[in-house]
Amino acid sequence: MQRPLRFVVEADGGSRGNPGPAGYGSVVLDPATGETLAERAEYIGVATNNVAEYKGLIAGLKAARELAPDAQVLVRMDSKLVVEQMSGRWKIKHPDMKPLAAEAATVLPRSQVTYQWIPREQNKHADRLANEAMDAGKHGRQWEPSASTAVFDRGAARALATPPAAGPPGDAAAGAAAVRAALASASGTTASAAASAPAEADALFAAEGSGAPEPAPAAAPGPTAAPASGWGPDMGTPATFVLLRHGETALTPQKRFSGSGGTDPELSPAGRRQAAAVAEALAARGTVQAVVSSPLRRCRETAQAVADRLGLAVVVEDGLRETDFGAWEGLTFGEVRERFPDDLQAWLDSPKAAPTGGGESFSAVTRRVSATRDRLLAAYAGRTVLVVTHVTPVKTLVRLALGAPPESLFRMELSAASLSAVAYYADGNASVRLLNDTSHLR
Repeated sequence: MQRPLRFVVEADGGSRGNPGPAGYGSVVLDPATGETLAERAEYIGVATNNVAEYKGLIAGLKAARELAPDAQVLVRMDSKLVVEQMSGRWKIKHPDMKPLAAEAATVLPRSQVTYQWIPREQNKHADRLANEAMDAGKHGRQWEPSASTAVFDRGAARALATPPAAGPPGDAAAGAAAVRAALASASGTTASAAASAPAEADALFAAEGSGAPEPAPAAAPGPTAAPASGWGPDMGTPATFVLLRHGETALTPQKRFSGSGGTDPELSPAGRRQAAAVAEALAARGTVQAVVSSPLRRCRETAQAVADRLGLAVVVEDGLRETDFGAWEGLTFGEVRERFPDDLQAWLDSPKAAPTGGGESFSAVTRRVSATRDRLLAAYAGRTVLVVTHVTPVKTLVRLALGAPPESLFRMELSAASLSAVAYYADGNASVRLLNDTSHLR
């Protein structure tokens, strides 16, 4: 008896505002070759990320059903929520999700579908389609498949309309070979080239069967195995901190020490304009999934302007506050040098020296910021978080990511309302992606 065909469905959805202009993307893949069998994408108007993700799942399952109603399907998504809910491990409480989950469950029999969570980095195809759909909606039109996608759809349909000759029991190679041959003919690819693609179906469908649990992740390569691509093994989607220094206050243009030990100034009119500008820029990028802020007023006001634009809440984290500059609060550098020359020189020479009057040393700030970083990484693993804070915390996070010495804090420029970014990987490594970007303020 011939085993049913196998497909991989990768799906994603996004919302630029959450809720905001939203779209989804789905792709059906041949697991033996990685070839694209079908693509689906659509702009769906104003919706949340979760609604768009569920609609992407439904569209992908329907595309797989059109190709072969009896196929075994492995769904791979970077939405932990959707994967856990559709696998039956998490309850569905939100009223908007229940009908979508119910619809997804009826597209194919449950025994034919298995769900697997993947890092966002491994879901680029579906993510690209979702963004194409949202871009199309922005210009008042719907997404249209490319010519190559249409060819693949037709080729796959022809291949699946004619079942291949039966092979030995449990042999899935015949079905995959027929699909590869038809796709090669339709797309102009040689059959030998298509057949040479790596076969990964057995690993992907290891848990195939009625009521099968989510497949276990593939085992990590041994110490002698060469990485498949890039500089090393895939560490999954990093947690990315988009570091935003707050907008200007009345003290900023005067370059006065403004920490957490003095007054708590509000944003100036210029600072509010800067906050609005960065909010528009981040909304256009559509990547921020959470907003965390220092408790100080200038940061909370900046964070709220962005969060309102993105449709997110602001989480206040005390560890992101600025250094306590003690008796130097409100003074310029020149005034401090005139009044407290020895203390200032000690502060410049050693990270353990504190500002006059019980201020906070850079060593103390580093310990506080490091602990805060670790808490946020645990809470927002694999997500992109806007961290609204101050000069010293931003510079400290960048310094630690680079492994640079403490004196590097004095060698970084950090403008008001500037953006920096650091990505943190599962193996403990970090990568500085951006520093002091002010292009959104021009």
